[in-house]
This record gives sequence, C-alpha cells and structure tokens, in this order.
Amino acid sequence: MSFYDAAFTVALPSPSRTQLVQQRWHARTSSKLIQGPNWQPQAMLASASAGVGAVAACAQRRPRPFPRSQIKRRAFFDFASQPSKKTVIITGASSGLGLAAAKELVKSGEWRVILACRDFVKAERVARENNFPQENYLVLHLDLAANSSVRQFVTTFRSLNIPLDALVCNAAVYFPNAHKEGAFFPGLFPGGGPRWSADGHELSFATNYLGHFLLCNLLLEDLKKSTVKPARCIILGTVTASINDKEVGGMIPPVADLGDLKGLESGMQKPTTMIDNGRFNGAKAYKDSKVCDVMLMRELHKRHHASTGIAFSSLYPGCIADTNLFREHYPVFRFLFPILQREVTNAYVSEEEAGRRLAKCVADPAYAQSGVYFSWGGESGTGGAGGTDAVENMDASNDRFLQYGSFRTLKESEIGGDAGDDARCKRLWEFSEKLVGERFS
Repeated sequence: MSFYDAAFTVALPSPSRTQLVQQRWHARTSSKLIQGPNWQPQAMLASASAGVGAVAACAQRRPRPFPRSQIKRRAFFDFASQPSKKTVIITGASSGLGLAAAKELVKSGEWRVILACRDFVKAERVARENNFPQENYLVLHLDLAANSSVRQFVTTFRSLNIPLDALVCNAAVYFPNAHKEGAFFPGLFPGGGPRWSADGHELSFATNYLGHFLLCNLLLEDLKKSTVKPARCIILGTVTASINDKEVGGMIPPVADLGDLKGLESGMQKPTTMIDNGRFNGAKAYKDSKVCDVMLMRELHKRHHASTGIAFSSLYPGCIADTNLFREHYPVFRFLFPILQREVTNAYVSEEEAGRRLAKCVADPAYAQSGVYFSWGGESGTGGAGGTDAVENMDASNDRFLQYGSFRTLKESEIGGDAGDDARCKRLWEFSEKLVGERFS
C-alpha cells in the first residue's frame, strides 16, 4: 500500500471496505495534483490535506458524552449567586479536627466552608469522598509557612465577593522527634533536624503561629463587615501549652517556655530555631507555638473586641490520640498512645466529637464569647469524651487524678503561664509584626 493509500485509510471515517477502496480510487483518478512528473510529492500533500479535513469532519460529528446543560463547572463567581449562607474559613481542613468540623458545618446546610489547605488536590478529594455539596464548600490553596501564600490567599478569597463570618485557625504541624538522632540508638527513625519555612523560620513556629498571626490581621477587615453578629475568630490551643497549670498535660517535659523571647528578638531566622533562643527541641517548638496562638487570641481580644464586636476565642477540644498530627512520631507511640488515653487517663476524644466541639465554637450562640479559652472536662474530668459542655464547664473541681481546677473553661483573666502575661503578649505581637514586615493596630 502506498503512502497515499495509507493516509486515506487512517484519516477517513469507517465506511465499508468497498466504499473505502472506491474513495481512494476516485481521489487518485480525479485529482489534477497527481498529473505530471512530480506526482508523488503532490499526492503526499493531497493525502495529508485530505486526512486533516477528514479528521476535522469526524471531530465535528462526534457526539457529546453529556448534554451541555448537564456539565457543571465550579467557578469562583458561582458562590455569589448561591442563596445566602454564612461563610467560615478553616485552615488545615483536609484531615483531622479541621475536616471533622467542616463536616459538621457543611451538614448543617447553613454554612459555606472555605477549606484553606496546603494540599489542594487532597482537600478536593476528601470533600468529594465525604459528599460535600458543591454549593457548600470551596478549596483554596494556603501555605501558612509562606507569608506570600497567606497574602495571596486573602486576595483570592476577596475575589469571591462573599462575606466572612468566622475564621478558624486550626492547621498545625508537629515534629516531636526532629531533634533526635534516632530511637534507642542513632539511625533508627532519625528525626532529621529542624525544618524551615519559605521565609527562613522554624517550620512549627511559622505554620502553627506566624502564618495565623498574619492571616488573622489581614482578614480582620473582612470579619468587621460580617452581617452575622458577632463574627468569630477561633484559634486552636492545646493542653500541652501550659495555659492551665493544673492540667497534667502541660507538665510533661519538655515544658512550654518562651523565656524572654530572645529568639524572636534576634529575628527568628535560620539557624535560630526556638523562641527562647534555646537548643532545638521538636516537641517544645510545637508547644511553644501553641502558647503563642493563645497569646495571639488574647491580644486580638484586647485590641479589637470592644471596637469591632468580633468574638476572639481559643479552645482545647480534647485529646485526639489517633490524629494524623502524630504521623511524625515513632510507630510504637502511635500504637500505644490511643490505648493509654482510652484506658488509663480517660482523656481520649474521637475526631468526630472533637469536630462537633469546634463546630459549636463557630456556630452555637452560647459560644459567642470573647477572650475565653474553652475546655471540656469529659466524664472523668480529664478532657475526654462526654461530660459537661464547655460553656457550662466553668467551675473548678477534682479530675480523675485529683488535680483541682483542671480541664475547665477559662475567662481571659484566668489564662495562665506565658499566655497570661500581658507584657509578653504585647512583645510577641510587636516582634511578629517585624517578621511579617507589616504593622497592625
């Protein structure tokens, strides 16, 4: 078969063999291009041209797999045309507590949830797997460890032209063994040393605290414009952050301690890893960053609640012992820790229950309080499942280990440790402004 024949065989639609042979023959005998001494290159050109035309004809006749009216396209402007819903941004909503809270709010039908996540593809996948209605969620990329990404996120959110009624600062990373050469002996599950952000800061500090500091301040104007009163800003704390000195979790070494903020004062740039400018410890870096989160909540409350009406709060939702937050820990720890929390301390809380607790802080009118650190006592008084609701858990009592006053909701004036030091909170704010290169009121 000649090149000319092959071109027609491939290019044309699929009639019967007889029709195909006839088409090739008539094309050969009727074409003026193939007459003369240069008939071969002319024939090749003719066959190529015919082939392109045939392919185009086929493409035009190809039926659509779905009628056009059935094809749905997600676009930013879709939200503006949706029925009025309240809007919440949740950082780190692709897994764990953030995802559990997003499920509760989406399920209510009253909230539009913005999943602010570093891994866009993962967040989209889990939203589909959990059957989130398209009109009730949107994934936006956010890397809290990069100040430029935080600013771009805010710009992208504002392009949606929708209100912001609540902001949940939930995302966190935890590298408890990063400072260790190995488990039991060097080389077995080595920690790998400190990780660094795009801006040169230790990664726990940058992701857990500094990125949220910038995000809260940039979105403050959006929260002010909310028609839902009060708008809310919720910042996650932890029992290990020494907020309440009666809680056993805050006494487990290494204890959170910001010192005189010497690391921050020096610029918190590589090779400086710790806020107190001490020797790097991955577990302490996490705890210190969570202390900073509660300090941020208190400072936002003092600076803006009275003038804006925005409710700033923090919470400890309970010990989610099997959360993916512990993915960097040793396998034996990940196996034994949930058992310990269930069977010994009674402090275990499922992701689902913790998600409901966080969702209450976003949506329940009883939680529209500012300057408050919400905590659930649980049935054993150790912060576990069940028990008294956080808004009613104000009075001190003995927990299972006879710690009086542990795991209870604290008013702004009752918050202790570094987070209760007004002067230190103010200095943290000022140093943070320098790190992000912007002044805020």
